[in-house]
Amino acid sequence: MALTDTEIKKAKTKEKAYSLSDSRGLYLWITPAGGKLWRWAYRFGGKEKLMSLGKYPDVPLALARERHAEARKLLATGIDPMAQRKAEKTAEKAAVENSFQSVATQWLSHWQVGKSPRHVEYIKRRMDADILPCLGPRPIAEIEAPELVAMANAIQDRGALDIAKRALETVGQIFRYSIAHGYSKRSPSSEIRPGDILKSTRKVNYSRVDARELPALLRNIEVYQGTHVTRLAIKLMALTFVRTSELIGAKWTEFDLEAGRWDIPPERMKMRTPHTVPLARQALEVLEMLRDLTGQSDWLFPGDRNASKPMSNNTILKALERMGYKGRMTGHGFRGLASTILHEQGYSHDHIELQLAHAPRNAVSAAYNHALYLEPRAKMMQDWADFLECTQRGGKVLPFRGTAK
Repeated sequence: MALTDTEIKKAKTKEKAYSLSDSRGLYLWITPAGGKLWRWAYRFGGKEKLMSLGKYPDVPLALARERHAEARKLLATGIDPMAQRKAEKTAEKAAVENSFQSVATQWLSHWQVGKSPRHVEYIKRRMDADILPCLGPRPIAEIEAPELVAMANAIQDRGALDIAKRALETVGQIFRYSIAHGYSKRSPSSEIRPGDILKSTRKVNYSRVDARELPALLRNIEVYQGTHVTRLAIKLMALTFVRTSELIGAKWTEFDLEAGRWDIPPERMKMRTPHTVPLARQALEVLEMLRDLTGQSDWLFPGDRNASKPMSNNTILKALERMGYKGRMTGHGFRGLASTILHEQGYSHDHIELQLAHAPRNAVSAAYNHALYLEPRAKMMQDWADFLECTQRGGKVLPFRGTAK
């Protein structure tokens, strides 16, 4: 006679284990300690077998019967249910061990040796936010190119084109590691290129010197024989790496020297959103000198011929040409130098992009995003200014003080 829930609940423990039969070999095994275990006795290949189907009440009567019925169906087709369950568990374990996330974790542990903690943290954050949610659970050997395309498009759709490109690069590195260690035989990332799926952007290449030439450039700026205002303009551009138009159009009302910040209004920004520039000690010193020279004007850098207008857009470019950098350095080149060196030193990509005013911002977020990460950005800007000062004085590119190691 089949069991009922009431019988099972009323079943008492005894000095010795005993069983309560249900039907077709399914029974409940009751131990002296009070355990109630579902068992099924069957024969396969001429041998008696005993299969565990779970513990009551975690596995109620209805579920035990369902598992029992599924096992009987397998047995009827000539498959040993216990062997099948073992094979499934082995496959599940292999899927977890060979998942993209598992291999990516191993790759990160291998790759991060010798890298700066800041850079490692950036890569890990990008993996957690953009890559693993799309690819993490998938067996790495089964991933196909369209899955990488979907991942990259999802990142691109939120306006993070550069991050989408970097994500594809990281995925490519993970697949190379996977092939090297036998987790997969091919890399779907090698079958596509970013240009096949990501939108192209108009790119303007601005001349800039190599980082190795930076000490000489800084010394040449320091001894520039032109006007003091022009020399200070170039120094402030190097310290803040704003766009040339943002620098020459600066007004004294935008600066809070006591708070150490420069708030550029949205109408003067390329992205048409407000932008905050934390001012390092060296930038404040430049501004104090400028105040003595141009403090009577609305403009930080009034024009030589017409003080009611800011200096010409070509003033800085011409000054660099007179120093011997024609075709080799522009005002905009300081932005590229800062981006390259700060990334190499392991500073957060998000902080650098935001300080460069590259980060895409919609109308809703514009009101507060301009001050996002202000504290770490202020630290980064002070580190950058200290680096420039030490490099100029030392005559060679020096490591940052206080940077990640």
